Amino acid sequence: MSAPIPSNTRSSKKKIVVWSMLVIAVVAAIIGYVIAQNSKAPVPEAAATEGQLVRENSRVLSQAPDEKAVLVEFLDFECEACGAAYPFVEELRAEYSENVTFVQRYFPLPGHLNSMNAAVAVEAAAQQDAYEPMYKKMFDTQAQWGESADNKSSLFRTYAEDLGLDMAAYDAAVANPATEERVKLDVADGTAFGVTGTPTFFLDDKILMVQSLEQFKAAVAATAAN
Repeated sequence: MSAPIPSNTRSSKKKIVVWSMLVIAVVAAIIGYVIAQNSKAPVPEAAATEGQLVRENSRVLSQAPDEKAVLVEFLDFECEACGAAYPFVEELRAEYSENVTFVQRYFPLPGHLNSMNAAVAVEAAAQQDAYEPMYKKMFDTQAQWGESADNKSSLFRTYAEDLGLDMAAYDAAVANPATEERVKLDVADGTAFGVTGTPTFFLDDKILMVQSLEQFKAAVAATAAN
């Protein structure tokens, strides 16, 4: 009988797997972006400006009081790599929120049954100034509903109840086609910038091209120090 694996060893191995998943996702997104950009035919200048990385209605996770950089993340709440990125992004926020503004854009992938449902639920919560707690709730519980073959909209509604939201307003927002259109606007902007997978990050209007989490953090630290 083999000896039990110490809990700290299991934790370290789990962290390595999670971080590796994030790095693979970021690299894959970069490759997809480069391929998309290289395959595009020249377009008129007006058309090239149709997409915007940050709009007035974009969901700002945290606004830096002394802003020196903006980190934009295109995410899918059902994406495991986005779930892996979640604690890392929170670590960056804790360290650089004074100088870096963190913005998140919805980018539900068609291969995930509940990704749009989750995005609509988060956007409905955001309309009651509860974007951050709902976004955290989605990632904290992702293992419970991600990859499910069932519609989890009713479960997401319980999250809104747990947050103490006005449920009549929440239900109205979820049922309003404009809420899904708001999500699709983010998808259109991401697509215009060559986003094909999640998570994809842009730092000061440029795709974040890194090969490791250390490089990721170093890039954010460098812009925050400027």
